[in-house]
Amino acid sequence: MRAHQPRPAGALTVPVRRFVPIAAAVLVASLAACNPSATKSESDSKPAASASAGTDGSEAGSSAAPGAPAGGDGLSLSEAIARIPAADENRTGYERDSFKHWIDEDGDSCSTRNEVLLAEAVKAPEQGARCALTGGEWLSYYDEVKVTAAGKLDIDHMVPLAEAWDSGASAWDADRRMRYANDLGAERSLVAVTAKTNRSKADKDPSEWMPPADSAKCTYLADWTATKLRWKLSADDKERAALETLAKDCSETVVKYEVAP
Repeated sequence: MRAHQPRPAGALTVPVRRFVPIAAAVLVASLAACNPSATKSESDSKPAASASAGTDGSEAGSSAAPGAPAGGDGLSLSEAIARIPAADENRTGYERDSFKHWIDEDGDSCSTRNEVLLAEAVKAPEQGARCALTGGEWLSYYDEVKVTAAGKLDIDHMVPLAEAWDSGASAWDADRRMRYANDLGAERSLVAVTAKTNRSKADKDPSEWMPPADSAKCTYLADWTATKLRWKLSADDKERAALETLAKDCSETVVKYEVAP
């Protein structure tokens, strides 16, 4: 059973997914010196011990508490951004249905969507038949809005499905795209947020959209970058330039990740 851990505004928590079908990913952002100034996820309308680092910069089998200092076991945000492969984007052939999502991978009647809702609840909801959720409380870190009804939350793919397709997923087979769309092995690949912010974001990358809450800036950039690195997705010149510029306010942010199998 995944523990329910609150995510206070402006802080990055690292919960443990209830079901981890693939290699766990660990991402930590320390925001002590982050002085953010804010400005691609589809509407889903229904969200420290360290090990030796791999040659690709990932942390094999690592876990870490929030607030790891820059220069520790992870990469600085700027270093992590520099490791994202460069390539032009190409949306030819994209269909949302190419990514099968909200599956029940462990057969416990809770879909990926509900697994994320259970994991990110500040106040745990009651779980009924077929994983129906009632009550509960969540904090949407994109806009610092408290939500008390699961149906008012969307599950955002940190790197939207269309953006993932543009950035390399078009070459994947159906199984890998399904695993990407239901990635419970990385705490920040999927996040519960208000429907308003998720639909405002749509399929935009950080050159076009950033969360409205100033406190979300460095966390969001770290989440985005770690997801791209985890899945070996590329960035085009416009996206990279935006990431590098925005990251200047996040000098203490640390990124840790594992490459997905």
